Amino acid sequence: MALVDFFTECPDIRYIMYGGKGGLGKTTFSAATAYYLAKKGFKVLIFSVDPQASLSDIFARKIFGQGEVEIMPNLYACEVDADKRIKAYGDEIRKKIMDMYGFETMPEEIENYMKAASAEPAMEESAIFDAVVDIVTKGGYDYYIYDLVPLGHALYYLSMTSVYDAWINKISALRYEMGKYDKVVATVQSKKETAEDKILEELLYIKERINASSRILTDPKLTAFFFVLTPEEMIILDTAKAAELFAKFNVPIRGFIVNRVIPKKLASENIPQYLRNRIQMQEGLLARIDSQFGSKVMGCVPELDRDVRGLEMIEKMAKEMFGKR
Repeated sequence: MALVDFFTECPDIRYIMYGGKGGLGKTTFSAATAYYLAKKGFKVLIFSVDPQASLSDIFARKIFGQGEVEIMPNLYACEVDADKRIKAYGDEIRKKIMDMYGFETMPEEIENYMKAASAEPAMEESAIFDAVVDIVTKGGYDYYIYDLVPLGHALYYLSMTSVYDAWINKISALRYEMGKYDKVVATVQSKKETAEDKILEELLYIKERINASSRILTDPKLTAFFFVLTPEEMIILDTAKAAELFAKFNVPIRGFIVNRVIPKKLASENIPQYLRNRIQMQEGLLARIDSQFGSKVMGCVPELDRDVRGLEMIEKMAKEMFGKR
């Protein structure tokens, strides 16, 4: 099935992701797909949590940290400002702690802990993941195109549900055991139960938000994941391994798209020998891609003569991906 036919034959799809190693064209394909669908009359949001602000680069617009920016009719883009999100996330946690325990001001030891925690990578990942949850559960668009972070981070997000399940199940078991304590500490225990119940309530809330996002991003009726690869030996190997890992998390892999294919017609022209050798090498690797991924190869996109930046080049890429239709 060609990529253009996929969107015709799968009209219920609402969430689209292009994945692969860095530098293969994920953002380019995401932007071109967003452009194509917007031109078809659908309201589209393309969003990213990549701190390198790749959407700002490709659209040649200031998008980073600006919320949902209108690029053209029906097409909006959003890049999450991780630092701003972490601060807001930390402020929210502080407020919940103060409300939970009735503090008028945050105790110094807790404040010091919060500052230390804010510097941890886990805080950044949690804050960004929370932003993704907000985006995909809010509604308001016909299509959401998630310009994914590198594969390792994407797998981390997908695994968070099982991590929270194990964590909260353990806490629930501990809460049950606490109920067996001697009645002598009933008064103290009552106060502790109240606080711990609120903590457990908060954890269950977080878990449900993550589950809601995970359900969306792994629902084969709503979500389509496409791997981007290039005709290179190591990229083919890495893509095959990544596809196996993603399948374990029930990611609905719909197909593979090959980028940066040198047109065969150049081989008949007067070109440098190194370029002729590259074309011959790619022919063998393209045959291997067809053999390895079969009918899930949904198209090959040629190497363009310029970097894809700005709507003119995005339109050109969209035509290469989806044809003239």
